[in-house]
Amino acid sequence: MPSEPTAPHVYVVDDDEAVRDSLSILLESCGYRVRSFGLARDFFDAASALPMGCLIVDIRMPEMDGLELQRQLNEHSLYFPMIVITGHGDVPLAVRAMKGGALDFIEKPFASQAILQSVQAALARIDAADERDPAGMAAAAKLDLLSSREREVLEGLLAGLPNKSIAYDLAISPRTVEIHRARVMDKMGARSLSELIRLALAAGLQPKA
Repeated sequence: MPSEPTAPHVYVVDDDEAVRDSLSILLESCGYRVRSFGLARDFFDAASALPMGCLIVDIRMPEMDGLELQRQLNEHSLYFPMIVITGHGDVPLAVRAMKGGALDFIEKPFASQAILQSVQAALARIDAADERDPAGMAAAAKLDLLSSREREVLEGLLAGLPNKSIAYDLAISPRTVEIHRARVMDKMGARSLSELIRLALAAGLQPKA
């Protein structure tokens, strides 16, 4: 489906040509206007002249990575709702990106539907930036529902730790961590790890150094 002149813009920044091509095909088939960049520096240099749109960026790239691109955009007051693509084990970096304002992170390999839903949510934020504080208040209210142990498990997840590491740190079994994790997801109303981390950050919970 060709994109309409008024279709929302989506920018893909990834040094992997195959990823850029597959995302471009997927997004263009859904009517988005897509422009891709192989280097973060190229996107940053063009950003001030680009129409507002959603930014999908790989967190690990040569020369300038996704976190540095985010920092530069924030420093120059260039707002693009950002979705971070991460590889396995990059959750702590993704948390840093979300703390810096990214709206979501999606781990590779990712499902097409996950990307499309995240893009739709990111674009909705362009016209609804003033809704962030109420969202934070709602998330904080949910955070108050957690027991002390559930909060400790959530803090471990926010630090990017796997269940086994959380279990070791808390001197409990991995199975017990799984049970607490499920309860945390339920009480916070999160359907995925990225959504849970987004809610925790919105509630004011900070990852431990």
